[in-house]
Amino acid sequence: MRIDIITVLPELIEPFTQESILGRAQKKGLAEIHVHNLRDYTTDKHRRVDDYPFGGAAGMLIQCQPLDACISALKAERNYDEIIFTAPDGEKFDQPMANELSLKENIMIICGHYKGIDYRIREHLITREVSIGDYVLTGGELAAAVMADSIVRVIPGVIGDVESALSDSFQDNLLEPPVYTRPAEYHPVSNPNETWPVPEILLSGHEAKIKEWEYEQALARTKALRPDLLEE
Repeated sequence: MRIDIITVLPELIEPFTQESILGRAQKKGLAEIHVHNLRDYTTDKHRRVDDYPFGGAAGMLIQCQPLDACISALKAERNYDEIIFTAPDGEKFDQPMANELSLKENIMIICGHYKGIDYRIREHLITREVSIGDYVLTGGELAAAVMADSIVRVIPGVIGDVESALSDSFQDNLLEPPVYTRPAEYHPVSNPNETWPVPEILLSGHEAKIKEWEYEQALARTKALRPDLLEE
């Protein structure tokens, strides 16, 4: 799949797209992530892309012209399944949406900045508005990075152990069960005489019983920490 990200701060997001899971996915040829500097598409000689909003409201808005020019240039090269605007008033981004978007061929993510973008772009060119939470960020770059990471990591082949991605929290509306690694018994630095053991069931080798325990633990943690997920 291909993800195009439009931003006024490419230097903020480009390094993130080249490392870890996103970098690995691109090296494997399973994903392409391209970051576009919105200032390259403005007709303003000072490379300005924002202006004051009509009506006297505070703050600055990204103008129509550079966004329209950038979106049009990209759409002339390929068809996009979704043109997404990162907005605090958009629909909530969650694991089912990440799964859905991972099946798309081409998506575009527009990072808002300042007080947002001219609403005419949202009315005429955006196909989906997405929020990663009920709070306001300085810009949409962090939201775009979160979305790209969550989307790409579930593409088959990106993570070596496909079972790992499928067992992540939220995949089945349950939180993950507790997980442990070696040693089976750990003595904390603060009290070497104390022992922190791994639950015996995980050392038993009995796969069916381990799966049952993991489900029970996941259900209990979800009930305690995120009961809203069970309601969904």
